[in-house]
Amino acid sequence: MKQGLQSELRGQLKSHGLRATGLRLAALQVLHDRATPLTQEQVLSGLPVGVFDPASLWRALAELAEKGVLRRMDLGDRVWRYELVDACRSISPDHAHFLCDDCGVVRCLPPVQLVASQGALPAVLQGAQLKLRVSGRCAQCVAA
Repeated sequence: MKQGLQSELRGQLKSHGLRATGLRLAALQVLHDRATPLTQEQVLSGLPVGVFDPASLWRALAELAEKGVLRRMDLGDRVWRYELVDACRSISPDHAHFLCDDCGVVRCLPPVQLVASQGALPAVLQGAQLKLRVSGRCAQCVAA
């Protein structure tokens, strides 16, 4: 792990009142490197084989999400994904995501604006908190 990144991750854990354990640092490193929301299995696949068990990782991810180090999301496919809160540094915390219906790839989207094609948005949506997920087929799946 790069020294600067390790210091940043340790500082982030400390600022949330958490110890910088090997598992937490390793999981955060995977999420930082991939810079996209990952499932528990995807995080586990990025860790050294046989060093950390799935149950410990599940508990660590849940605690990191509870403390605000990670964002936990369900993109409508009933799969929990975790995203390092600062992994998409140039994108707002409430940014939208694209989920490929074929291969399952998830990508962060730049800020989007919801507008009605005719007239104004319905009153029920004005001032509402919205979570937007865009789904479809990614360019690689379309090309295949």
